Amino acid sequence: MKIQKKETLQTVYKGRLLHCLIKETVLPNGYRVRLEMIEHPGAVLMVPFLNKNTILMLKQYRAVVGEYLYEFPAGTLEQKEKPVFCARRELIEETGYTAKVLTYLGKITPVPGYSTEIIHIYKAEQLALTQQDIQADEVITVLQLTLNQVRGLVKKGKIVDAKTICALALSNII
Repeated sequence: MKIQKKETLQTVYKGRLLHCLIKETVLPNGYRVRLEMIEHPGAVLMVPFLNKNTILMLKQYRAVVGEYLYEFPAGTLEQKEKPVFCARRELIEETGYTAKVLTYLGKITPVPGYSTEIIHIYKAEQLALTQQDIQADEVITVLQLTLNQVRGLVKKGKIVDAKTICALALSNII
């Protein structure tokens, strides 16, 4: 028996970045659900290698959680922007480096229970220093860390950002 999907979407909030929706749909087992969801345009994250043993990380203040987090440079896709172009733009903005080589490592869905966000992850290599262009709402310190220092931060529970942990795994750093 084939299930006919009847979906309805209701916009609850439409912001600059996120849209909150109520989605009513039928699951593959026939159960009807009412979901609260966030529609997100998607994002990119870069793992920037200065050399085979040194990477760039950010110590970034995140106002939502009220603390500084260790993260890789990342950013939101602009409308109809290809992930690779977003990766190049965000790397320059947040770190002040360009990458001659960007290698696609994969994608993650960080919170599939309530968001459509997909994050595309790249390895950035052959970096060249240029001009950093952080936004006024970004409080960022760029750090040069050895792979052993990064592994130590993970073991001590200092790196808690999920997308960064996934990127460390996809990069074979942890």
